[in-house]
Amino acid sequence: MSKRALKRQVREGAFDAGQFQGDDKIRRLPIDRGWSPLAHHNDDREQGREQGYLKTIKAKSPGQQELIDAVDAKNLVLALGPAGTGKTYLAIAKAVEALESGRVGRIVLSRPAVEAGESIGFLPGDAEDKLAPYLRPLYDALSDRLSMKRVRALMAEGAIEIAPVGFMRGRTLNNAFVVIDEAQNCTYGQLKMLLTRLGWHSTMVVTGDPNQSDLLPEISGLRPVAERLEQVANIAVVRLADCDIVRHPLVAEMLGVL
Repeated sequence: MSKRALKRQVREGAFDAGQFQGDDKIRRLPIDRGWSPLAHHNDDREQGREQGYLKTIKAKSPGQQELIDAVDAKNLVLALGPAGTGKTYLAIAKAVEALESGRVGRIVLSRPAVEAGESIGFLPGDAEDKLAPYLRPLYDALSDRLSMKRVRALMAEGAIEIAPVGFMRGRTLNNAFVVIDEAQNCTYGQLKMLLTRLGWHSTMVVTGDPNQSDLLPEISGLRPVAERLEQVANIAVVRLADCDIVRHPLVAEMLGVL
């Protein structure tokens, strides 16, 4: 049978599947169970496998609510607290919210490329490939608020930019929501440079834990910067505590004894 005749039989519904019986390499796709974008055609799919992306976020502790209120009210916010308090997640969630609502034109995420206690050696690839392991936590938070397809599209458009601290010098960030993550691994000079990048119609959130720095204590600049900026009325410094930890309960218990 010619290929054209076989296609016509398939199109007209006269296809005889019995002629291929005994050949386990050829299987006909079930017509009656084809996937459809309509929800009622997919009732037999496993429930809960599709990830949902919440439009709004809700605080899970008084400290988180204070941070959300500060971001809404101030153009510069420093969020200090232990691991698991949602500093980075809330900052990126508010950034996505501002971008989607049109209040800002882009999101700029920055993080110092500092290794956590051990060297991972030479990384192949171009600059983006080399920096990917350090910036991965930011991608994770973004993908939790947006689909990865949407994240890639926004990054291709320039609406989302992820850059290390070293690439921020000399820039003025207007009409942007800026998140500086892991700021405890920045020196005093680096933080001063980053904070002065703030431009018109922009919001900046600096997150970090002064007690969990990968730099020497006298080199990390987050603690002295926060102490000085607390005296500025138009800047909010939010200090989260162990009671604001929203990870596994053991995290709060461990941080209490370590």
